[in-house]
Amino acid sequence: MGGGGGRAARAAGVPPGGGHGGGRGRVGAADEDAQRALNAEAPKIPNLLGRIAGLFRAHRGPLITVVVLVLVGAALSVVPPLLTQRAFDDGLFPETGPDLPVLGGLVAAMIVVFVVSALIGVWQTWLTSRIGNRVMGELRVRLFTHLQAMELSFFTRTKTGVIQSRLQNDVGGVANVLTNTVSSVLGNTVTVISAFVAMVLLNWQLTLIAVVLMPFMVIAQRRVGQVRARIAAKTQESLSEMTAITQETLSVSGILLSKSFSRQQSEIDRYADENRNQIRLQVKQQMTGQWFFAMVNIFLSSIPAIVYLLSGWLITGGATDVTAGTIVAFTTVQGRLLFPLMGLMRVALDLQTSGALFARIFEYLDLKPAITDASDAVDVPPGAPVGRIEFDHVSFRYPDAEADARPTLDDVSFTVEPGQFAAFVGPSGAGKTTVSYLVPRLYEASSGSVRFAGVDVRDLRRESLMEHIGIVSQETYLFHASIAENLRYAKPDASDAELEAAARAANIHETIASFPDGYDTLVGERGYRLSGGEKQRIAIARVLLKDPEVLVLDEATSALDTISERVVQSAIDDASKGRTTIAIAHRLTTVIAADVIFVIVAGRITERGTHADLLAAGGVYASLYAQQAEQPAD
Repeated sequence: MGGGGGRAARAAGVPPGGGHGGGRGRVGAADEDAQRALNAEAPKIPNLLGRIAGLFRAHRGPLITVVVLVLVGAALSVVPPLLTQRAFDDGLFPETGPDLPVLGGLVAAMIVVFVVSALIGVWQTWLTSRIGNRVMGELRVRLFTHLQAMELSFFTRTKTGVIQSRLQNDVGGVANVLTNTVSSVLGNTVTVISAFVAMVLLNWQLTLIAVVLMPFMVIAQRRVGQVRARIAAKTQESLSEMTAITQETLSVSGILLSKSFSRQQSEIDRYADENRNQIRLQVKQQMTGQWFFAMVNIFLSSIPAIVYLLSGWLITGGATDVTAGTIVAFTTVQGRLLFPLMGLMRVALDLQTSGALFARIFEYLDLKPAITDASDAVDVPPGAPVGRIEFDHVSFRYPDAEADARPTLDDVSFTVEPGQFAAFVGPSGAGKTTVSYLVPRLYEASSGSVRFAGVDVRDLRRESLMEHIGIVSQETYLFHASIAENLRYAKPDASDAELEAAARAANIHETIASFPDGYDTLVGERGYRLSGGEKQRIAIARVLLKDPEVLVLDEATSALDTISERVVQSAIDDASKGRTTIAIAHRLTTVIAADVIFVIVAGRITERGTHADLLAAGGVYASLYAQQAEQPAD
C-alpha cells in the first residue's frame, strides 16, 4: 500500500500537486521545465489574446488606471536615490557646510515620494484585486453555467477532478494573472529602464561596471532558484500524497473499509511514512543551495564594494562628478535592479503559463452541447396526451462506442399510453437503461423518433419536457443536508404539509418522524446515515413532491435487500397510481403487476405482453423468471 497514496489524485485525472498547475498567474515552486511541458499541452485557441482582452473589456476604465499606477509607481521607485544624492551633496556635505533648509526640503520631498508610492501601491492592489476577482467570478459562473448545459455523456466520459480543476485552479488563476503577470511585466520593465537611466545620469563609468557584473549575479540567483524549485516540486508532490491518503482513509467509505479489514494500523503507518518523507524534503529544501545563497550574498555585497573602489580610482584620477552623494545614490539604485531584472527574465514563461491557463478555460467554454433546444422548440402543448410515450423505429449508439460495435438500441418501437405501468426487462447490457435515458432526452436517439405527448422530444423545450417527468435511479443521490432540504430540491417553496404528504405517499414519514430531529435530520455525505431503503424512499418522496405525470424508475430496488425491496416496492406501487410509469427492472418480481412488459435482448424488443402472457409464451422472460425463482432469497 506504500505507493498508493496518490490514487485519489490520479483517479481525479490530475497530477500530484494541484491539478493543471494553471491555478497561478506566475510559476510558483515548480520546475520550470515541467511548467513549460505543461504549457505545451494546453489546447490551441484561435485569437487567444483577443478573447482574453474581451474578458477584461467591461473593466477597461479601472484597468487603464491600473496600468498608469504601475508605470507611475515604478518610475517613482528610482526618485528617492536621486534625492539621496542631492541630500548628501547639497544638504549634508556642501563646501560651505551643512545646509539645513535644503536638507529639510529634500527630506520632505523623499517622504512625500514614499507616501505617494505607498498610496499608489494600495490603490493599485485594490484595483487589481477588484478587477481580477470580478473577472474570475464572472468567468467561473459562465463556465459553471456552460457545464450545466452539457449533455450527460460529457460527464460520463470526463473525470470530475478534471472539471473541478478547470473551475477552481484554472479560473482561480485569473485574478493572479492580472495581479502578478501583467503588473510584474509592466512594473519590472519600467523599473529596470528607469533605474538604468538614473544610473547613467549619475555616472556612466560606474554604470558600465554594474552592467558587466549584474548578469553574473542574476545567473547565480537563477541557479539557486532552479535547484530549490526541483526540491519544492518533490515537496509539493509529497504534500499531495498526504492529502490523497487523508481523502482515501478519512472519508466515510475509507474508514468503513479500513475498519472492515482491520487495516487502521496499516493506514497509520502509510501516513507516518509519507509524513517522514515530507519532513525530510522540507529540511532538504531549506538547506539546498545554502552555499549558493552565501555566494550570492557575497556577490551582492561585493558590487557596492567594487563601486567604492572604482569611485576612489576615478576621484584619484581627477573626476569631479563622483561625489559621496553619487556613490550612495548609485549603489542604492543598483541594489534595486536585481529582482526586477530576474522578473523580466521570467516574462516569457509567465506569459506562456498565463496563456495556457486561459486556453484551458476557453477549451471548455468552446464545447458545444450535443443536445440543445431547437430554435423553434415549443412547450408541451396544453391538452396534449401527457404521459403517452412512443418510440418509433428508434436506434441508438453511445457517442464513444466503437464504429463496428452493435447499436445499444436497434429499431425499437413501442407505445405506452397515459397511466400505464410499462416495464423493461432483459439481460444486463441489453439496452434497458438506455430507454430511460431517451425518454427525458438525456441522450439523443441516433435515428427514429421518440415522442412525448404526441410531439417529437427534439421539438420540445427540454425544461418543459422535464417538468412532466420524474426520475428515480438505482443510485440515489442525497446532499449532505437535512431531509427537508433534500426533499425541497424538487420544490423549493414546498410547505411542511406538502413535505409530509409526499413522505407519507412514499411510506417514509413514520421513519422520519422517529428520528430525534425529524425532517431536520442531517442525512450525511451521500445519505450515509440512512439505510438503502430509507434513501430510496426519500428519493421517491422527492419525485412525488415534484408531482410529474411520468415516472421513470431505473432499477430502483435492485440494490436493496428483500425486506427493504418490499417496503420500497410498496411505495413505488402507490407512487405509480395515476401516472405513466417506465420501470427498468432487474428483479422480475417487482413488475409482475405491470400493464405491459417489454423484453429487450441485444438492443431489440423480442417479447411484449403481461406477466401471464410472457410466462405462457415460454420465451426469454419465462426463462429469466425461472432462473430468479430458483435463486435463494436475500
